[in-house]
Amino acid sequence: MAKTVQNDWSGQRFPSAGRRLPFIGDLLNIDPRQPILSMQRGATGLGPIFELQVFRQKIVLVGDVAMAAELCDETRFCKALPPAIEALRDYAGDGLFTAHNDEPNWQLAHELLMPAFTKSAMQSYHPIMVETASELFDYWRDRLTDGPVDVSRDMTKLTMETLSRSAFSHDFGSFGTEEPHPFVPAMVGALEGGRRKGGFRSAPGGRLLAKVVDRRFAHHQAYVDQMLDDLISARGDSESQHDLLGIMLNVAHPETGEKLSPLNIRYQILTFLVAGHETTSGALSFALYYLARNPECLAKAAAEADEILGDDPDAMPAFEQVSKFRYIRRVLDESLRIWPTVPGFGRSPRETTTFAGKYTMRPQDFAVVALGLVHKDPAVWENPDEFDPDRFLAANVKKRPAHSYKPFGAGARACIGRQFAIHEAVLVLASLVHRFDITGDPDYELAVDERLTMLPRGFELTLRTRSAQMARAGSD
Repeated sequence: MAKTVQNDWSGQRFPSAGRRLPFIGDLLNIDPRQPILSMQRGATGLGPIFELQVFRQKIVLVGDVAMAAELCDETRFCKALPPAIEALRDYAGDGLFTAHNDEPNWQLAHELLMPAFTKSAMQSYHPIMVETASELFDYWRDRLTDGPVDVSRDMTKLTMETLSRSAFSHDFGSFGTEEPHPFVPAMVGALEGGRRKGGFRSAPGGRLLAKVVDRRFAHHQAYVDQMLDDLISARGDSESQHDLLGIMLNVAHPETGEKLSPLNIRYQILTFLVAGHETTSGALSFALYYLARNPECLAKAAAEADEILGDDPDAMPAFEQVSKFRYIRRVLDESLRIWPTVPGFGRSPRETTTFAGKYTMRPQDFAVVALGLVHKDPAVWENPDEFDPDRFLAANVKKRPAHSYKPFGAGARACIGRQFAIHEAVLVLASLVHRFDITGDPDYELAVDERLTMLPRGFELTLRTRSAQMARAGSD
């Protein structure tokens, strides 16, 4: 290449798939519609560490548990922003997900918002989760004769409403229409623009191409920004601190007295809406896919829900009951193992170090922990493509090495809302299989959309309401 390769690892080379061509590098080995999945498919036989180079940008990926564990050592490594995430800073600024480690707003927001995810805070969110899930079930019951339901679409409605009501006391009205709220396609469009810009930045004429992308997706960005600014201003001078928005508007750091700026509050709201609802909707959708494909697992999940919730098919879990759905939690974990909705995360060394015993790695270098490969490392996971929730029985978890399962990231920059997501997902799955018999199309072949996260595409379920007698029979 005529110009310096970005992330060049001091010139060290790693295995790569296919034939690398002059100028464009490995571009032809990537499916632009599914860049992550095509990278993972191309990794077969390359070993635990490999690279992909497109124009002047090199991406180094790690696909085994041992190397992932080393990169997750917080004393030596920290979060890095790969190009696709770096490009999202034009969209989400220095929000929690896209901030650099040394940016003051990350530390300030993290410290201010941690109390919003304590056990007592989760108890306050629980009734909202119950109410929103109940609305989804009513929405489905009204349409049972209309044919199968679009799972990913409706799970997106559910998680968007749950998060917006819990975090910002805002109702999007998602269950009043067949289509998603306009925020969703606008958000997806803006994210797609950011993803494309990330791919263009290393290409010749990349800045010009980025400007073209900006113009094409500007209306999406403008809609999202205006909606969020209106949401913030509508709160006015209220001193309410009962949700995330109230905390960000009214709570100052106890030692410094600092508050988040209105612009950063917008970035934080956007981060929670995007990352929070997409990851959970994907996790729920994949879990339902595997339950529909594995009748024995579905029967066990329904039996557990019936035992805990009783004879009333319309019963919803109390807060204390959610942690008792241990099998359903294992279903969720196993689904996230096979299909981590966030497919990877970047890591860089805090100072120049030797990685994996032989590679020099400097602070400006980064590697991506490819969770789709780490979660299927055959050295740790037997028959890794097989769906088996009992991998997550406590005895089996203890046998596995640390960092073999990291769907929510690692270290200080791990997902701050992971307990919120897990609580909501388990609650929804338990109450859903208690209410409905679910059947998938046996001819459906799983297709996956790549946005910021992974999401099943075109996956539908046929639902049938369960009666109290059926629930009892399923528990016997």
